[in-house]
Amino acid sequence: MRLDKFISECGIASRKECALAAKRGRISVNGETVKRADIHIDEQNDRVTFDGEEIVYSKFTYVLLNKPSGYISATEDGKYPVVTELLSEKLQRIGLFPCGRLDRDTLGLMLLTNDGELSHFLLSPKHHVKKKYAFECESILKKDAESIFFSGMEIDGGIVCREALLECDETRKKGFVTLMEGKYHQVKRMFEALDNKITYLERVEFAGIALDTSLKRGEWRLCTEEEIALLRSHYENRNK
Repeated sequence: MRLDKFISECGIASRKECALAAKRGRISVNGETVKRADIHIDEQNDRVTFDGEEIVYSKFTYVLLNKPSGYISATEDGKYPVVTELLSEKLQRIGLFPCGRLDRDTLGLMLLTNDGELSHFLLSPKHHVKKKYAFECESILKKDAESIFFSGMEIDGGIVCREALLECDETRKKGFVTLMEGKYHQVKRMFEALDNKITYLERVEFAGIALDTSLKRGEWRLCTEEEIALLRSHYENRNK
């Protein structure tokens, strides 16, 4: 891989900035200062430093974000702020995008990555990746709401949802919903089909990864190796 491409993909500097940095002696490869950024390196084995800091290469990056209200699940929007604006400047440079969407007023766990193949797999309806939400609703849920959700209910437009797990507390106005798919505004539309209305919605689990409750709204962290392995296991086990 070209040195400038390597540094750019790691979010350190643009290719143009790399060329200038190399001329100024700010980049070294295996302990030797280099004056050109268009040389080729072994990104897995060569040791590259920029301003004395070693760059650790990773082909893909995975980030967990605790999404606050008011943000759009996108990389750009002409009207509202987007979730990628909450990331560091370095992470914004490497082209991370949200894996799936949460409504502007929906809170909670969001995965951002630049691994397009894995993201596509996790979001594909045919792979039945679980998504769990905490909810509050306006009115007391009917006694048969759980069975209606689990039987595969019909929502507006004649759309039939896959079976979903509804868990209510003693008030029957709070609880959890677990989906195996992700239709547009699905949870809200399912409650509206029962003549009810969602007043609070937070995703607390996605693809087996739970929301990190130590993260405040708008905060993020890199996924752990265990979480990355769990995400990849869904893809690796796809034919089993």
